Amino acid sequence: MPDSKNAEPDSIAAASVCERAGANGITAHLRADRRHMQDRDLERLRANIMTKLNLEMGNSAEILDFSIRLQPDEVCLVPEKRAEITTEGGLDLVRHLRELQPTVRRLQAAEIRVSLFIDPDPKQVDAAVKLEAEMIELHTGALANAYTEKVEREELERLQEAARRAANFGVQVNAGHGINYRNIELVHQIPNLTELNIGHALVARSIFVGLENAVREMLAAMKNYV
Repeated sequence: MPDSKNAEPDSIAAASVCERAGANGITAHLRADRRHMQDRDLERLRANIMTKLNLEMGNSAEILDFSIRLQPDEVCLVPEKRAEITTEGGLDLVRHLRELQPTVRRLQAAEIRVSLFIDPDPKQVDAAVKLEAEMIELHTGALANAYTEKVEREELERLQEAARRAANFGVQVNAGHGINYRNIELVHQIPNLTELNIGHALVARSIFVGLENAVREMLAAMKNYV
C-alpha cells in the first residue's frame, strides 16, 4: 500500500505492541513486487523498533542494495515466486550456490548476519555451511501441514536431523512457517533451536484476544522448550 497517513495497518504500531509483549525481534519480508510492504515501511521499522530487525528477501540485486543501505540486524534469504501467496518452500542452496555466494559475502561485509531459509535436508544444511552463513531457518511448513501421524513423525525426524547437523557445524538454528499454538509442542521436539519466526498464527489469534495478548500467549507456550 502507499506510504500515507491513511495507510492501515500501521506496521510501527504493530511492531511496538509485539515488542511490549516480549518479542525479541521483528521480521519483515520485502518482496520484489512490494505486495506486502514498501521500502518506506522498512525504513520506518529500522528507525523505530527497539529490538532487532530481520529482513526476509529474495536474492535480488535491487533489494540487496536496499538492504545494505537499510542495515537490518539480520537478513534471511528466501525463495520467491510471483504466483505464491506466501513462501512455499525452502531456498535450494545446492542449485543456486554460485549465485548466492556473492550475496552472502556482501551482506557479511556490511556486518549483517545472514540466515538461509531451507527445507530440512542434509544436502541443504551442508550447502549452508559451505556458504558460511551464520544461521539457517528450517522450513516447518511440511510438519505444520502433515495430514497423518506417519507424515508428521517423518517430517519431525527430518527437522530433528537437520537441526542436529547444523548445530554440529556451529550454525545457529531457527525455524519458521506454519507454527501455531497447537503445533508448538511438536516444534519443541526439534533440538538446538534459537529462534522461531511466527506471523500468521499471531495475527489470526489477535482477532480474538488482541495482538499483545496473542504474543504473550505464544511466548508462554515457548517457555517449555529445553
